[in-house]
Amino acid sequence: MAVLLVIIGFSQYIFMREFIYQNKAISVQSQIRSIPPDAWGKWVNNTDGDNHDKTPGNPPDNIEITSGDHEGSDHDHAFISESNDGRNRVPFFFLPDSTIAFYETNGTFTVLSNSLTTGGIPSKLAEQDYKDAMGSKAGLMYKVLNQTAGSEQLIVLQPIQTKGQLLGVVQVDVSTKPLKDILTRQLLTFLSISLLALIGGMLAFIPVLRKTLVPLSKMVDTVEQIDAGNLAERLPVGQGQVEIDRLAVSFNGMLERLECSFEAEKEAKEQMRRFVADASHELRTPLTSIHGFLEVLLRGAMNQPDKLHRSLKSMYAESERMKKLVQDLLLLAKLDRSPNIQLSEGELGEIMKEMAPQLRLLAGNRKVSLRLTSNLRCRFDADKMKQVILNLFHNAVQHTDSEKGDIRLSLETAPAGGVELTVRDNGSGIQEEHLPKLFNRFYRSDSSRTRKYGGAGLGLAITKSIVELHGGTIRVESFAEEGTIFYVWLPAI
Repeated sequence: MAVLLVIIGFSQYIFMREFIYQNKAISVQSQIRSIPPDAWGKWVNNTDGDNHDKTPGNPPDNIEITSGDHEGSDHDHAFISESNDGRNRVPFFFLPDSTIAFYETNGTFTVLSNSLTTGGIPSKLAEQDYKDAMGSKAGLMYKVLNQTAGSEQLIVLQPIQTKGQLLGVVQVDVSTKPLKDILTRQLLTFLSISLLALIGGMLAFIPVLRKTLVPLSKMVDTVEQIDAGNLAERLPVGQGQVEIDRLAVSFNGMLERLECSFEAEKEAKEQMRRFVADASHELRTPLTSIHGFLEVLLRGAMNQPDKLHRSLKSMYAESERMKKLVQDLLLLAKLDRSPNIQLSEGELGEIMKEMAPQLRLLAGNRKVSLRLTSNLRCRFDADKMKQVILNLFHNAVQHTDSEKGDIRLSLETAPAGGVELTVRDNGSGIQEEHLPKLFNRFYRSDSSRTRKYGGAGLGLAITKSIVELHGGTIRVESFAEEGTIFYVWLPAI
């Protein structure tokens, strides 16, 4: 605001200078025009004879100068002095710092009066200036002239005509010092107001600046402490500035998302590392076994029918196990890469009835029971749901006793809506600390028992992926020495 006031002050000084000079010139012109042209002609004729005795600017002793006290006079007008013999004499202006001269058409330049305050005499201009004034049709002609002494004069030229005859040009010189004083006072006023505005603004806005900059400084300090390894830092909120508090809240939200992204990326990398390590371990075991049997055969066991048969049978089992592992890995990769499956409407109970003979064959001497609710329709992929049921049933077979095992499958309406498939066994159960990681890839709660039956820890991971592709959920409950229950929920139609 202070700078704006200074600019306004200087701009007004520049534009008002011309305006004030022009108004002053118009005022002087009006005073010249207030004198009748005939009076100027009579005065010029009267002064031609006695100009040699008259000092410019000092009227003769017999001249009586009139004043503005005459009736009908105007303070801004000029008057003609009148001598005792009735002749018109020098005009008198109520401008004590002005000088008057007359330039006749024949080129004669006559000084009529000097300045009453400074005693200065009018400056004679170039001949061309007077000729331009005589021929000018403009109503006002003036110019500003700098004197050699450093003073500045406003020169007003006014042609005088009487009875259609041009007598000459009246020249009035007025000092511009009073006008400059007005402009200077105005400029100083603007500068003073600007300075006061600057001081007042600083005093008024220092508390505001402190209230704004201190929270920003705290935010900068906090941001400097935040890096990829220190994303737990948060910006302070509730500092009294609404905008800054909103910025801090938004920034903290961004930091939380970044922290979650870094954690997810870290977890993904860790899962990938574990996946590669587990897959390598699972593939190495059958390959090592096959390689060992081949060495035995090359050492001469191939000539012994019993050893040859056992070796080939073991190599076949290991190759089947490796084949299943590769198939499971390919299936997981396919589910991750292209998760779209073809769902069709149907009754899941019918699928379970079709699988009942196969399930009883896999169970061996274990007891298998099915409890199915009819007319429960949902959308599913038949082949994928068969794999889900088979994986859960196979998991129950592995963890139950071959003679006393009891596996129950049920299908009924879920309390919260939908269809719920349940696979329950009376096995040894799963310890509580293993439950959160049970659906991770290559995770085994009992590696010795699952390896015995060829498990690699991928069945439950595949099951969870298929169930989620159907828009459902899977969960597990387990009790030590009582058994395990898997719940699969699918949305109903």
